[in-house]
Amino acid sequence: MEITLNYPFWDVGIGYGVLMAIFAVTHVFVSHFAIGGGLYLVVAETAARRKNDTERLNFLQQLSKFFVLVTVVFGALTGVSIWFVIGLLNPAGTEVLIHNFVWGWAIEWTFFIIELCAAILYFYGWQKISARNHLTIGWIYFIAAWLSLFIINGIVTFMLTPGKWIETGNFWDSFFNPTFWSSLVLRTGICLMLAGLYALLVASRYKASDFKRRLVRYNAVWGIVGLVITMLSFLWYVGAIPDTIMTAAIDKMPTPILSIRAMYVYSGGIATFLILFGLILPRAYHTVIGIGVMILGLAWFGSFEWFRESVRKPYVIYGYMYANGIDIAHADLYQRDGYLPHMAFRTGDDGADLFRRSCRSCHTMSGYHPLRPIFDGTDKEFIAGMIKGVHVAKGNMPQFLGTEGEVRILAAYLYNKVDHRHLSKIYSLSGAALGRKVYDIRCGPCHIFGGFNDKSASLIGLNDQEYNDMLNIADDLGEEMPAFTGDEVERKALIEYLTSLSKGGTP
Repeated sequence: MEITLNYPFWDVGIGYGVLMAIFAVTHVFVSHFAIGGGLYLVVAETAARRKNDTERLNFLQQLSKFFVLVTVVFGALTGVSIWFVIGLLNPAGTEVLIHNFVWGWAIEWTFFIIELCAAILYFYGWQKISARNHLTIGWIYFIAAWLSLFIINGIVTFMLTPGKWIETGNFWDSFFNPTFWSSLVLRTGICLMLAGLYALLVASRYKASDFKRRLVRYNAVWGIVGLVITMLSFLWYVGAIPDTIMTAAIDKMPTPILSIRAMYVYSGGIATFLILFGLILPRAYHTVIGIGVMILGLAWFGSFEWFRESVRKPYVIYGYMYANGIDIAHADLYQRDGYLPHMAFRTGDDGADLFRRSCRSCHTMSGYHPLRPIFDGTDKEFIAGMIKGVHVAKGNMPQFLGTEGEVRILAAYLYNKVDHRHLSKIYSLSGAALGRKVYDIRCGPCHIFGGFNDKSASLIGLNDQEYNDMLNIADDLGEEMPAFTGDEVERKALIEYLTSLSKGGTP
């Protein structure tokens, strides 16, 4: 039986999420700009030629130079880098995408080649071919670029909402999945918005004149129309995501809500600048404003991609494969045999290998999503208990499917990496303040006062003996709940903290 642990592992100094964001968000931002820019160029050129507007045509020729450089050079290079990165970070997930969408990728690459050739011909053809042929090449570029988006959209949305594919394995079920159409409209709106924002940035370099006024207003309309389409279709997109996915993400993580709020803030900022300086005061649209609005556009796009990625956790392909590359179909096999027997590439350090396979896709020890602050000052038994119950903790993490022995091996590995001093020494705390830290570390991963899995109703208002009794049977209160293994100092501090809440203390 072929399973998904038969890959070597790539260790990187920063978290996988940060690394992927650097490459993916940058590339996708540029690719959306390239699509929208293609449409902007041919539409604007058509209007300019009808009016014999030489100033506008000169502007478009200058715009197309940077446009081609970004599309052909930077866009292509960052696209290749994404394949390199995802193939190393999650080879199992990449393999599924290649196998399921092999012909989709082939078609997309064909469109991309057409797109690159048309972009080059468009730029070099301003003075060398007829206006009609030049516009024809421009339309070929845009159509090929948008069809490339059409294909990629089906693959990207599949990862969040595979729909009936999990049962049928059918290509069309995976491609035309529940979020396909809403995402396609959303991304098309983004293309239009980014085209307008970049054209505004170029126009901002012109001196105040009647031409600049007309140009800035025209470009601002592109940005506003794109923004309106984007935000309306985003509501459609969120509504198309199954409730089970949204509920699980929002209940366990603050990221989706924070990302949406950031998107609204950035949208408001973009709209304000476009209306104020784009439509009302177009002559005052200076380069500083243009750069600021472009930064807001990039921030908006990053927030959207962060939302999309966070909602999908803990899966790389929802309901099919976890973010760490563990195939859910083999869960029984891993629970029976463990992970280690099925790892073709092992370093000799079983704890390190288990950490890489189970945790490293989302966590580092001291950098991105660090584990050290979570386990500093704790013990092996507590760490083992947290590993076994990690799937019910906040953060929407996958279940550890290995054996009990592997839980112990991984716990020992993590314990050797953390600070072994007492919590009171690590954080220089005592009394109720220490108790709050004890709660945050030993209870907070699964129970947040006023938040995720809140247990304040059953915790606040007890006496010292009742708190002691509860701590003595902590591991009997829930199947995934670890035993309280703190020492007497931690126990007394925790009880003091919980008692203070009954007297109006701050959780």
